[in-house]
Amino acid sequence: MPRTADVVVAGLGAMGSAATRALARRGLRVVGLDRFQPPHTLGSSHGRSRIIREAYFEHPAYVPLVQRAYTLWHELEAESGRSLLRTTGGLMVGPPEGVLVEGARRSARAHGLAHEELSADEIRRRFPGFAPAPGTVGLLEPRAGVLFPEACVQAALDGAASAGAELRTDEHVMGWSEEGGRGGDAVRVTTAREAWSAAHLVLAVGAWLPRLARALPLAVERQVMYWFAPRKPALFAPEVCPIALWEFGAGRLFYTLPDFGDGFKAAIHHDGEATDPDRVRREPTAEDEADIRAPLTRFLPAAVGEVREARVCLYTNTPDQHFLIDRHPDHPRVWIVSPCSGHGFKFASAIGEVVTDLVTEGRSRFDLAPFSLSRFAPRPGA
Repeated sequence: MPRTADVVVAGLGAMGSAATRALARRGLRVVGLDRFQPPHTLGSSHGRSRIIREAYFEHPAYVPLVQRAYTLWHELEAESGRSLLRTTGGLMVGPPEGVLVEGARRSARAHGLAHEELSADEIRRRFPGFAPAPGTVGLLEPRAGVLFPEACVQAALDGAASAGAELRTDEHVMGWSEEGGRGGDAVRVTTAREAWSAAHLVLAVGAWLPRLARALPLAVERQVMYWFAPRKPALFAPEVCPIALWEFGAGRLFYTLPDFGDGFKAAIHHDGEATDPDRVRREPTAEDEADIRAPLTRFLPAAVGEVREARVCLYTNTPDQHFLIDRHPDHPRVWIVSPCSGHGFKFASAIGEVVTDLVTEGRSRFDLAPFSLSRFAPRPGA
């Protein structure tokens, strides 16, 4: 006989750990499953530092969700006693009407967010390590900063366990089905060890999602993060250096984070090769390094010393690079969460709450229409 729970959460990275904690705190019997031992470096929820920003260039609809995430990250900090979030300010640099600056400006104005617009000369004066091209501008927002992902995931897992969730790691989810067929009253989840029967299943497995929810419009992308020893370290300390996004070609972006003692972090945002999470090339190459050194040498020359470390990360992308948070179209007890196209970590605390509201009430206080499966046609099947 299968073991029983109210909810099974598959995947305990950023989204799954937050959802497991939130569901357990709501009083549900929750089991969280992960094929590895989170926090780990094999998926998307790692990298020692991740950006959180409020003037969201991707779309103004994200702003209320990230504002709620800020509140919940601070609550998790207080609960866990861990440092999870560091405010540094955030600078979006690019052409005045480019997708980055114009998008951030649109969100800032739509939601009345504090921000400044800086010329290239003003950016150089304020941040001497930055060398923007003439004619580019920057949008500076004060609340942006850095989350520490491994600490965030561990704090959420600890909170989930304290609230009564059962966490099972090194347990591979092999498959799932609705008991009694479509519309049944439970979901059966089979792992490499045993089976579970639950009223709801939350799929938060990131890059492994295409294997557990077939025919979804998803593509997994290999990304490489670098940490460099700055040539002038004082210019890139978190006290004086904001996180930054740079539009260095039409719609092409890279991002940078200050040096917290382990190097100045930088990576290209998108443009990575398509991959499979179990066959991804884990070793960075000379070509990977050359790809990020080129824009860094152009715009942040004092930051580009020797490589201290490089790690591969996985993006799980939708066709429009917006999130996918929705009920499975053919299995109403199954929730699809976390194909976040490389920009979702900052939202995890709020998405955990969203998932809990969906499971317990069937709705969320946030407008989830931009994240629905219905925007894609034809609609995926099983």
